[in-house]
Amino acid sequence: MLGAGLYSATLAVPRFKDVAGRTEAVPAGRTVRIGMSDVATVRTMTAKIADILDELGGGHARPMAAAFLVHTVGPYLRADGSEAARKAIRAAASDLVYLTGWMAMYEREHGTGQQYYLRALTLAADAEDHLTYSRTLRGMALQASNLGHGNKALALADSAAEAAPAAGPRLVAFLRGQQAHGAAMVKDRRQAFSRLRETEAALSRAEGRNDTVGGYDRSAFEFHVSHVKWELGDRAGSVQALRRSNRYRPDGERQGRVHGTGLLATRLLAMRHVEESCEVWDDFLEDYAGVASARGDEHFATLENGLRPYRRLPVVRALSDRARAVGRRKTA
Repeated sequence: MLGAGLYSATLAVPRFKDVAGRTEAVPAGRTVRIGMSDVATVRTMTAKIADILDELGGGHARPMAAAFLVHTVGPYLRADGSEAARKAIRAAASDLVYLTGWMAMYEREHGTGQQYYLRALTLAADAEDHLTYSRTLRGMALQASNLGHGNKALALADSAAEAAPAAGPRLVAFLRGQQAHGAAMVKDRRQAFSRLRETEAALSRAEGRNDTVGGYDRSAFEFHVSHVKWELGDRAGSVQALRRSNRYRPDGERQGRVHGTGLLATRLLAMRHVEESCEVWDDFLEDYAGVASARGDEHFATLENGLRPYRRLPVVRALSDRARAVGRRKTA
């Protein structure tokens, strides 16, 4: 479904009309004909994989997604069916491919993640699915921001917003929050805080259940606030927002909590608030012990290396002992 490669920061921002119709015409495989029940199967599996991602981490969820894409979704995409069924299966597939790309990005395999994202764009455009198309562009913006490409992050976030002209309030918040982060990365303070206000206003109008894939809630909003403030030099404000984000995060989102607490502990350590950092690292270890996540591993390395200058402190020695015990259990 995709080719291996390195992440490209110079990739042109894709436009909906330029990628529509690019899905290859291939002979039918072992699945002779698909219907809406097959579409429901893909959507159900996507939701289940998203739940496993939240609870156990991408290290467990992504192999399941990749196997399902190869063995089930691939044949579905090559199958015959009504025009409605073929369009619906592409929309469902694009959602799963987007989620798999997000997991690859989260696991620091950025070239692979970018290729998944590009494939998700093609499938979404063929399905005329503007929602997943814009959500995927937003995922690409997040990836660019993680890698420090501020101008590209903002361009992709703006393109995501433009691709969803009829978006509901929750998606608007989802997109505006990413625009705020991109604007902060290029030091456009006015635009960053204007986008945050738009994000909060849209989120206040959102009703109903949060989406399983690509959802946005108060925790995500405060996470964006934290990024904006950190980029613009307000370290104390960033930490306060990140604490709020962690409080709002649903209990089941353990992988997200590993990242949130790891990031908070790292920022407190950068501010030399060593004892506060150790308290948060304790919370981090509680969840990290049961999550398979490359980003969690990265935070764990920060814990081990960042606290070495303070190893004479009793609180640091106690935390280091616990961290070594957790590390041994995870590698046993």
